[in-house]
Amino acid sequence: MSTRPPSPPPRLPGYEFEQLLGSGGFADVFLYRQFRPQRRVAIKVLLSNVLDDSVRRQFDSEANVMAQMSTHPSIVTIHQAEVSDDHRPYIVMEYCPRPNYGVRFRAERITVAEALRVGVQIAGAVETAHRAGILHRDIKPANILVTDYNRPALTDFGISIATGQGEDVEDSQGMSIPWSPPEFFADPPRADLRSDVFSLAATVYSLLAGQTPFELRGRRNTASDLIHRISAEPLRPLERPDVPEELNRVLSIAMAKDPAARYDTALALGRGLQQVELALSLPVTQMDVLDERGAAGAHEAEDDELDMHTRIRRVSTVDPESSSGPGERSRRSLDRFAGVAPALAPGSAASPAAVSAPSASDETLLRPAGAPLGHGARSGPAPVGPESEEDPPTSSTPAWPFVTLAAVLIIVLGIGSALAVQYFLVPEPEPIATSEIDVATAQGPPPGKPTAVEIEIIAPQEGAGSPARAKVTWEQPENFTEDDFFQVQWVDLPENYDRYAQPIDVHGRNSTVMEVPPQLPERCATVRTVTANGRSSEPVEVCLDES
Repeated sequence: MSTRPPSPPPRLPGYEFEQLLGSGGFADVFLYRQFRPQRRVAIKVLLSNVLDDSVRRQFDSEANVMAQMSTHPSIVTIHQAEVSDDHRPYIVMEYCPRPNYGVRFRAERITVAEALRVGVQIAGAVETAHRAGILHRDIKPANILVTDYNRPALTDFGISIATGQGEDVEDSQGMSIPWSPPEFFADPPRADLRSDVFSLAATVYSLLAGQTPFELRGRRNTASDLIHRISAEPLRPLERPDVPEELNRVLSIAMAKDPAARYDTALALGRGLQQVELALSLPVTQMDVLDERGAAGAHEAEDDELDMHTRIRRVSTVDPESSSGPGERSRRSLDRFAGVAPALAPGSAASPAAVSAPSASDETLLRPAGAPLGHGARSGPAPVGPESEEDPPTSSTPAWPFVTLAAVLIIVLGIGSALAVQYFLVPEPEPIATSEIDVATAQGPPPGKPTAVEIEIIAPQEGAGSPARAKVTWEQPENFTEDDFFQVQWVDLPENYDRYAQPIDVHGRNSTVMEVPPQLPERCATVRTVTANGRSSEPVEVCLDES
């Protein structure tokens, strides 16, 4: 949320202003009600004092890119782009009322199943943008909105560029450091398809970790600290008990320091996440890819089924059983990422070794005993000798009932012998410790409440657009650890005070400064202690003294 006061909402024909949704560096987003057709829409309006031509071109480019991509089910829909009467460009977009993932990943525990589903669906959106020649360059949880149908939708193509410009990226303004790949901080900075792959994987990591990938709780996390860790320090594996090693491996590959070691496409990353869903016996999420290049010509013999689907169909559904990306041949026996992330155990559902080539027996045609050979059947050589042509059959009774009975008896005797040996001779093994998937683990006692909580005004309100500021201070509880943090939040606010209702996480400090919600008879805030696993203390409330 921007600290500057929001601009006044413009008067737009056919729309009625309702409330402010958010503010950024160069634009505000307002909620309007459209008269015809009747619906609520989010309108992004460029600030009137922005005179930079490059920013205006960037704003226009965002409208064009999102309009081109917005038919995709996981990209926010654009309805209109115009200029208001006071000469401010604006974009009319689909309104997504549910909390975005930038709010959710720090406030709640997101399940592995949901994080995988979001990652696969957004991978389809990113792949669609790439096929249209667009790099997003700012994929992060806050840019994944949630529609009325609870589907993730990618937004904010404000700093996107054409894929051909990736080797010469001069404008880094607007990039979000915690989710940016190392090449963004090189000299000169670079970007290509694999940069978006890194950012998407970092976003999935954040949803599961409850923090950004290179953020360290209880330690300094300035921009320079994060840039150094992103560029030089290895990615720490997720330590949640419900996160399998297959998922940690997929994220390690996608977030490799060297772009050449990552997945080549967002489609390949989505395929990796689908394989994790298979390994966990979860429903495989559909990944939609819109290919604007149209149908291709005849395919070579080695083209796999996925390549045919994504190139021939305008909207293709990725089959989780096919190979990992367009243009790749099926080489499951080789693991090109073995040097990036540790190989998985043989037989794992996401392991390349789990898929084997057909054996020689697959080419053998079995037939019942005594049955004649049919045309074109494969079998061994026919018996040679005069008896094969002269001897008539000795009986008209078929032999298969006796063969079947004998086979059943052999199976019953074999199973009985095995059970007897196991029961009388083999000692019962010790049970293997396992951990359940997506099941909440036992929690310890809640943390202690902060003490000596106080609040005071440190900067009074100077005008209608500049709210007052208050400082909240407190003391740590006795059982406070370096992994714990505090959460401060205004409470009992009206519905149109969303700007002030967001909780503030405070790490390593015993105070914070907040903007004071204006024009309320009583203004109270709460402070609570939160542990690394999400457990929180009872809130301690403190109110401003208005006397």
